[in-house]
Amino acid sequence: MDERVVAGGRTVVLDVGGLLRGTSVHVVQAALGRRPGVVTVSANAVAQTATVVYDPERTSVAELREWVRECGYHCAGRSVPRHLCDPLGEPGVLGSADRALTDDRPHSRARSSAHGTDAVERSVPHADHARPDDAGNVTPLPDSIDGKHADYSARGAHSEDPPRGKRSPHVGGSGHGKHATHADVSPHTPHSASASADAPHTAHAGMSMSHMATDMRNRFLVAAVFSLLVMLWSPMATHLFGWHVPTPFGLREDVWALVLSLPVIFYSSTIFFTGAVRALRARTLDMMVLVAVGIGAGWLYSLAITLTGGGEVFYEASTMLATFVLLGHWVEMRARGGANDAIHTLLDLAPPRAVVLRDGAEVEVPTAEVAVGDVLLVRPGAKIAADGVVLEGSSEVDESMVTGESLPVHKGPGATVIGATVNTNGVLRVRATKVGADTALAQIVDLVQQAQNSKAPGQQLADRAAFWLVLVALAGGALTLAVWLLAGASFSRAMLFAITVVVITCPDALGLATPTAIMVGTGLGARRGVLFKNALALESAARVDTVVLDKTGTLTKGEPEVAETAFARDVSETDVLGLVAAVEVESEHPLAEAIVRYAKDRGVAVGSASGFENVPGHGAVAEVDGHRVAVGNLRLLEREGVDAGPLAAQRDQLVSTGRTAVLAAVDGRAVAVFALADAPRPTSRAAIDALHELGARVVMLTGDNRATAERIAADLGIDTVIAEVLPGDKAVRIAELQSAGGKVAMVGDGVNDAPALATADLGIAIGAGADVAIETADVVLMRSDPLDVPTALRIGRGTLRKMHQNLAWAVGYNTLALPIAAGVFQPAFGLTLRPEIAAMSMSGSSIIVALNALSLKRLRLPAPPADAKQRVDR
Repeated sequence: MDERVVAGGRTVVLDVGGLLRGTSVHVVQAALGRRPGVVTVSANAVAQTATVVYDPERTSVAELREWVRECGYHCAGRSVPRHLCDPLGEPGVLGSADRALTDDRPHSRARSSAHGTDAVERSVPHADHARPDDAGNVTPLPDSIDGKHADYSARGAHSEDPPRGKRSPHVGGSGHGKHATHADVSPHTPHSASASADAPHTAHAGMSMSHMATDMRNRFLVAAVFSLLVMLWSPMATHLFGWHVPTPFGLREDVWALVLSLPVIFYSSTIFFTGAVRALRARTLDMMVLVAVGIGAGWLYSLAITLTGGGEVFYEASTMLATFVLLGHWVEMRARGGANDAIHTLLDLAPPRAVVLRDGAEVEVPTAEVAVGDVLLVRPGAKIAADGVVLEGSSEVDESMVTGESLPVHKGPGATVIGATVNTNGVLRVRATKVGADTALAQIVDLVQQAQNSKAPGQQLADRAAFWLVLVALAGGALTLAVWLLAGASFSRAMLFAITVVVITCPDALGLATPTAIMVGTGLGARRGVLFKNALALESAARVDTVVLDKTGTLTKGEPEVAETAFARDVSETDVLGLVAAVEVESEHPLAEAIVRYAKDRGVAVGSASGFENVPGHGAVAEVDGHRVAVGNLRLLEREGVDAGPLAAQRDQLVSTGRTAVLAAVDGRAVAVFALADAPRPTSRAAIDALHELGARVVMLTGDNRATAERIAADLGIDTVIAEVLPGDKAVRIAELQSAGGKVAMVGDGVNDAPALATADLGIAIGAGADVAIETADVVLMRSDPLDVPTALRIGRGTLRKMHQNLAWAVGYNTLALPIAAGVFQPAFGLTLRPEIAAMSMSGSSIIVALNALSLKRLRLPAPPADAKQRVDR
């Protein structure tokens, strides 16, 4: 959900447009942090969002929105999937998703005793990828995320405000539903007045990152043209290139330079001055303050010299400084925009409108107004507006944009469908079971955004360092000015050194070092169905050296299949298999279903049986084509007076390896034995190999008997087996591994393994698509694919590596740049920097950090083997 109760408060992800620089987040965090009812704030300039934990008894989403606007930034309310949820909706009555989380969920599947077995594996199937709604229906959640069908649209479109004083067209107390409403926002409230008063400071309010980059480009182009003209008539051009161009109209050179600098200062540079005002009003300091001081000090000093009769001026330094900073902003924004592709894709997946059947008539309504119980009419080519159950019709549904399934999935009456997927051919009537904030899409968006806005311990330290670095820059600039004046330098020369110090010591690269890497890492994971709940989970994934995997439902499919067969010498295997399958097709036992699947996969014709008799605890007997066929355990054959003969020894050997043996007799003679087992998933072996490549020790933890566990471990290449463990003791075994010095990741189904997931250094819930909000896991794998486990660890390691590289670069850059800018090396080596060169260096540092983080997209992730064909249950 978009909002969850966390430590007595609610968590909401707000849309915050106009955060130009990494250090701009301090303005929002400082301003909101002092408001009543706000517990914590964590803003993200890359994502243009902020995660706020607040007390719903003291404030509301509408008030939070107005407070953000008072800071001079755009805010439409919550950052939620477009068309699906109301951005200003307040949490009200718990939706179906919330109730489902409190339901008692079965931890095992009841097994019929009708089908006898000799050695039944203790098999607790993994949690189904579904969650019951109020009516008992089941809606699955996605297995992965892929945005190939999403039409990318500007974030600004998503973030448009409703007209002031009018009710939002989206309704829903909990973010959805046609009967709920949110509080109106009156244009006469003090908040609205304040926001309106701030209009001059919101140059980028409501813009998408691409639009902000375009605006920055336009400002840069204006600055570049006029700063080059200023340079053309400056003493620097004469000194360096020997140019001497007479000024027009007989004006003094400094007066003409002043005229040419006006567009740069009063158009191109206004974002720096308004940004500095925002920061100072919020009682904080950021990069905008430094740039504003650098540009403003040089220009105002030059203006004073011009107005008092002329002299040495710095118009070219101020305008070129603005030009290079704007160039850096523009390039960096283009780079940062690529870091947010995954969440943009998710935000724009939902269709804008839906066709609902009401009183037999077709009514087109906004998707946000679809309510639970509404019947949706979904025509070919249309997107399904909500999670639901098919009532009528048959069609193929393309779920690739949500689940990653490459082929359309057949849907008929009773089948569950996921919102935002595409109906390809037939017409479907779907009853909505989850809408708005309860849908799979909304929950995934919330989880990804909260992870992107969370701060790792290293980022928290970097944020504090960035704030103090601004103070160091300002104090260093003043100190540099004083020292050079005391050393006998002219005021103009001392001023140049001071401005250079202020500009070059910008903490923006430090502020962007980890958020950009986290954005790319979480987005990369989301596209593979690997959802990290927070930045700490990314760091923990990078440090894991021991991976503990639950067997059933994680490494194995959680359902039996025929692993081996043995037939009597003088019988036709095809004929026997057809007779046995004819009996088993009448049974609903999982072992019977496995034998029928085995026969059909081999093209065996399955006949019809008569006189079917279910023998509880033993098996089944029936007549097939005039033959009496018995299928079951050894006790059934004894009951039928059949001697197992030579097959008895083979049966005993199969049972000793942990398999389940099913015997078949035809007309009083034992003719076949089938060995069934919970088979490994097609990618399990590849997953174990990938974990070994990462240097991780792999442990299998299971409640099954040791023979079964050892057999599967040997097949998969698992290092250590811990078998016959009771569910309550799994957490104890995890603690034992930790006490031995290992950083342990526990991989389980998110339901049965909750205590172990909570105990581990990193809890990974696999195949937990229906329970995106599982609190005990740090990472949620949307698919039941064990290959996603090494994928998560590799993403964690790659992200942490980029974070360290970026932090090292940012710290090293500032450590080296500050003394050079202050002129420390000028007396000995003649090494100095002008302000415009310092601006280029500062911008280049931020660009390098952003591009280095984006290179994480090229991270090589584990790929399934070519012959791995995963069967997805529907």
